[in-house]
Amino acid sequence: MLIAGFPAGAWGTNCYLVAPAAGEECVIIDPGHQAAQGVEDAVRKHRLKPVAVVLTHGHIDHVASVVPVCGAHDVPAWIHPEDRFMMSDPERALGRSIGQQLMGELTVGEPDDVKELSDGAVLDLAGMEFSVAHTPGHTKGSVTFGMPEQADVPPVFFSGDLLFAGSIGRTDLPGGDHAEILKSLARVCLPLEDSTVVLSGHGTQTTIGRERATNPFLREVAAGLGDGFSPAPRRGM
Repeated sequence: MLIAGFPAGAWGTNCYLVAPAAGEECVIIDPGHQAAQGVEDAVRKHRLKPVAVVLTHGHIDHVASVVPVCGAHDVPAWIHPEDRFMMSDPERALGRSIGQQLMGELTVGEPDDVKELSDGAVLDLAGMEFSVAHTPGHTKGSVTFGMPEQADVPPVFFSGDLLFAGSIGRTDLPGGDHAEILKSLARVCLPLEDSTVVLSGHGTQTTIGRERATNPFLREVAAGLGDGFSPAPRRGM
């Protein structure tokens, strides 16, 4: 399996291109702020053919390049229905103070073809399976994408802004809910195998085993003590 990832834009949002191998079809995950050129560079380098864009949530730092990327390759974008409005109205998703700063520099809107994600769905894209889990807390429509173990490749978990190396997503923006994100961590992350590779929306690669042992949020949730836990330093939006 080929996973080509790079941080893009002002918020260093990780965009990923996933394919069975070089020279094959691929899926693009979270083409955010200033990600379009990086996507095209990776497509050329690995001789890929994009077939879909999938989005972990609707914040502008994860979706700002959806329209040009989908348009360039004539592919659909997949997003949870509760976050779909954010593609056209990012100011409402971020709050007025942040949103107004961005409106002058970004062109927003939906691509021509938008498909909606649901909890428990399995997407068969580019010959690969992506299992969808609805993980509210960072936003109401946040999702994660899981890929099963393949040959010598361990399971892969695209966590978006649910889980980071050493931290979790912020919950102080509109639609955020700290109690909900803790529930999502418990329901979706704790059952995963320790060997699962975590590729998040910001920051470095990690594993579930490492986070289970060191991430204060995951440790507290596992111990059943998460309700009163305060956020650690946050990344992204």
